Amino acid sequence: MPSSPTHPAPERRPEAAALRPEPAERARTVATRTAATVCAPGVEGGRLLAHTVTRAGQVLLVVPADGDIAGAVDKAPDQDLSALLMVSDHAPVPLRRPVRGQLWLSGWATPVRAEDQRAALLAFAETRPTEVLLDVGRAARLLRLDLAEVVLSEGGEGVDVSPQEFAAARPDPLAAVEADHLRHLAGAHADVVELLAARVPAEVVGQVGVVRPLALDRFGFRLRVERPFGHTDVRVPFPRPLTCAGQLGAAVGQLLCAARAARRS
Repeated sequence: MPSSPTHPAPERRPEAAALRPEPAERARTVATRTAATVCAPGVEGGRLLAHTVTRAGQVLLVVPADGDIAGAVDKAPDQDLSALLMVSDHAPVPLRRPVRGQLWLSGWATPVRAEDQRAALLAFAETRPTEVLLDVGRAARLLRLDLAEVVLSEGGEGVDVSPQEFAAARPDPLAAVEADHLRHLAGAHADVVELLAARVPAEVVGQVGVVRPLALDRFGFRLRVERPFGHTDVRVPFPRPLTCAGQLGAAVGQLLCAARAARRS
């Protein structure tokens, strides 16, 4: 199977000791992103119409019926094709290095049997409703990817996640609202970004660092300190982890109140 690329060692990450998601949860969250491609022996960057991980942890792919991947599956012994799904996590706000993480899901792609297709399509639509599901059986084919290996890379660090842990984990509860909140924060609330930046140790920001919102999850914000020749990512945690998106407003309010109080002291 193709392996994940190596990266230079990241700069010191002050959030390393902070409360943060486990790798399996982060992997399931990255898997919700739409930027993805699939590779197989002899097929580099095969066209992918949609993908999802169902609530039960099954990886499903929709590919063109006349595409390279569908053809490779048909030619594979027992229609069991060694394949790699690569998903990229892009920041929703402008950054010098916008890719926050990458996920590699490798295993064996096989067609979903006709008798299982209806249930699989319903499970697919539950986690990612998309019109391409209506084309399955005509211009598109539905495949399942039975996992053998899961690798998550964030900040240059590659972490192995067992397929069992990946299937049992759940995406971050803020994953669906993160992009809108970060865009709104970056575009209309420079004062809030400044308050959050005040929670970052001065030695991390330095004299020439620019602080930008990078990510948001149930544990808090991640900020990126961009400098002329590098960057550092740091966490600003909520008082306690959230369990649903409905708790976000109150958590942000508490965080900003604490930041204002720290400024006055």
